[in-house]
Amino acid sequence: MTHRAGESPPREGAEATLDTSGELGTTAHLFTPYESRSVRLRNRIVVSPMCQYSSVDGFATDWHLVHLGSRAVGGAALVLAEATAVLPEGRISPDDLGIWSDAHAEMLSRIRAFVESQGAVWGIQLSHAGRKASTSAPWKGGAPLGPTEGAWPVVAPSAIPFAPGYPVPHALDEAEIAFVIAAFADAARRAREAGARVIELHAAHGYLVHQFLSPLSNTRTDSYGGSFDNRSRLLRELVTAVRAEWPERYPLWVRVSATDWLEGGWTPDDTVELARILAPLGVDLIDCSSGGIAPGARIPIGPGYQVPFAARVRAETPMASGAVGLIVEPVQADAIIREGQADVVILARQMLRDPYWALHAARELGQPAPVPPQYLRAFG
Repeated sequence: MTHRAGESPPREGAEATLDTSGELGTTAHLFTPYESRSVRLRNRIVVSPMCQYSSVDGFATDWHLVHLGSRAVGGAALVLAEATAVLPEGRISPDDLGIWSDAHAEMLSRIRAFVESQGAVWGIQLSHAGRKASTSAPWKGGAPLGPTEGAWPVVAPSAIPFAPGYPVPHALDEAEIAFVIAAFADAARRAREAGARVIELHAAHGYLVHQFLSPLSNTRTDSYGGSFDNRSRLLRELVTAVRAEWPERYPLWVRVSATDWLEGGWTPDDTVELARILAPLGVDLIDCSSGGIAPGARIPIGPGYQVPFAARVRAETPMASGAVGLIVEPVQADAIIREGQADVVILARQMLRDPYWALHAARELGQPAPVPPQYLRAFG
């Protein structure tokens, strides 16, 4: 892995670079390119995977094209599609994006083509919700579905519900675990065929892989439970299976909850150890989020509150890291990169507020902005 400064390549006629360098005259660290394997990002700004709850039977729609495409137009370097279910029963809600069928790839490929035509890289997050599956979309209440609402059985490492009122999950046996692993591998193949150039495995926010990692949700006594080595086994096997389908030239990322914020749960020390283990297996970057394994956690939310987790991974392991969580201001984001706390910044809610955040950040930091020629009159 190499990190090189320099100017990003043009979009083959699809953009005009607006010089907003003003008085600064130097390249902000946020706007240096980032290289991992054969993939070159034009800057360090990543659009976080954000569930849109706008799919039908797992298929992407025009909403996804506009949502993801507009962030590419807005100057981000990497646009990650939301948590995409590798199995229908792995969806958070019936409205989730899916990639359990070859038929899902057609619209995803169309989205990828548009994103890349705007100079950005397109990637996808692969996921299984485990015991947090079978719920309604947030604006429909977000509660577990009832029998008349199309509820389906949920699974987990252990028969422990997420919270009161949630269904008791079926504890996966080893044959069923192997089936899930194969589904992730198949999904990686489909992502490759759809043209993705980055895959992120979702091992955070209380979903299935995180459920195996955390001792709060994994009380198994077989080779997938108990010790740290056993609880991380599923993720290690997923990485190996996905890498077998995912081209060596393309990066593989993993999103983790760096801490459960609960006594007896997953800790930042565990995250550091996990990063050390995953690096030789072919993982290129740890996306450091937190929480989600159980309700009741006291999370000290504030600007950049999760950045120290990314900083530890980057400083204490051979792994690159991504910082996410209340990164709002361009100066703040630039400092994270400049100070070596993370290799990329991953923006979620701020990108919902402002799809053109990267263009505005370039102007604020005095950097050339990759403004589409259609929008130059607004940025001149």
